[in-house]
Amino acid sequence: MEKVKCLIVGGGPAGFTAAIYASRASLSPVLYEGMEPGGQLTTTTVVENFPGYPEGVDGVQMMDDLRRQAVRLGADVRSGIITKADLSQRPFRFTLDGGGEIEAEAVILATGASARYLGLPSETKYRGMGVSACATCDGFFYRRKDVAVVGGGDTACEEASYLASLCNKVYMIVRKPFMRASQAMQERVAATPNIEVLYEYNTVEVLGDEDGVTGALVQHADGSQRTLAIDGFFLAIGHHPNTELFAGQIELDAEGYIKTVPGMSHTSVEGVFAAGDVCDTRYRQAITAAASGCKAAVDCERFLHSK
Repeated sequence: MEKVKCLIVGGGPAGFTAAIYASRASLSPVLYEGMEPGGQLTTTTVVENFPGYPEGVDGVQMMDDLRRQAVRLGADVRSGIITKADLSQRPFRFTLDGGGEIEAEAVILATGASARYLGLPSETKYRGMGVSACATCDGFFYRRKDVAVVGGGDTACEEASYLASLCNKVYMIVRKPFMRASQAMQERVAATPNIEVLYEYNTVEVLGDEDGVTGALVQHADGSQRTLAIDGFFLAIGHHPNTELFAGQIELDAEGYIKTVPGMSHTSVEGVFAAGDVCDTRYRQAITAAASGCKAAVDCERFLHSK
């Protein structure tokens, strides 16, 4: 069985940044990229809000840059999926998709969170071409255009309000006759003149052409349908943290996110650290994920040196 000092699970901004810092700390980190190498950024196009790229950068290219930097500094970055984790005692034991096993003195969990989608084939077809799950990431590209936001919770209201400051018109598609959002958020939406809330509507299909999204076909509870002419289609129906492997072994919150010590990356299990969207219910940005990856690597280094 292979034995390592520091194992990093997940290859997004948090995982790669942790690998960069852990490498410079001579921890000889091994990183497994998982099912979605590069994380959610590989599903977007141009990233304009990550420092250091004044002209913006393709999401896939940015993740490749981070990966190459980690490798250059000495990280052992591997493709592959961890299918089983045993966090009951140190060293921690992990089983790989190929059947192999690896033991680690410390581990950084950076498995991320996946945005929830409606499950429409057309939604998948236009993902990254007008379909997005992050208004903060992609809203800039829809300035002075018409867009739609799916959802009726606080996140949907926040996304719609943000987009309303950039876009000509924002439709909110809410499947119920009411919103789940807090009263304060509902009042903010109601006070924004270029937001139109469509209650009791469901999306039937995302419409588009070779250039991307051109509209959305929505249906009311009474059966009537309506076509919205839009350029952007934003999902705000929540995220699902990728923590199935660790359930029952580490403390999670009610939504399944890993709980960490406030301001730190320490989890409920000594020697296990968490970084990125897997423990972030608020920001979910590449830059905050990268910062938390740095913190996790520093915490991991201090932990190992104290043993």
